Amino acid sequence: MRFTVPQFIEYEVKIVGPLTFKQFVFFFLAGAVCFILYFIVPFSIFLIACIVLGVGAIVLAFLRIGGRPLPTILGNFFKFSISPKIFIWRKVEAPIMIFKKEEIKKEEVEEELPLKIAEKSQLKKLRTQIEIKTK
Repeated sequence: MRFTVPQFIEYEVKIVGPLTFKQFVFFFLAGAVCFILYFIVPFSIFLIACIVLGVGAIVLAFLRIGGRPLPTILGNFFKFSISPKIFIWRKVEAPIMIFKKEEIKKEEVEEELPLKIAEKSQLKKLRTQIEIKTK
């Protein structure tokens, strides 16, 4: 009986139109901040901030480096930057174990049959037949 193997395991479902949920959240947050800035700051600063936030949202939503999304790479970067870099090896005292070699009693060892040497492998012959075959 044959089973089907799932192919696109890392596929994210499109929830909001052509966007995944994560992409939608990035655009929504940028839009919400732009909406709040419209009422708080002057129009020229608002335009510059919206352009920066829009480009940032597009980059976070769609940029992939090495097949990984940018938020994953940034998270790994910050986790690496915060974590300690010094690893100290501390020797653990373990008891010394001494193994004694036991002698094999000649009475227990039965006479074994001599090794049988197999005939030459048929792999070379089969490979040559496959390479020469022109069908």
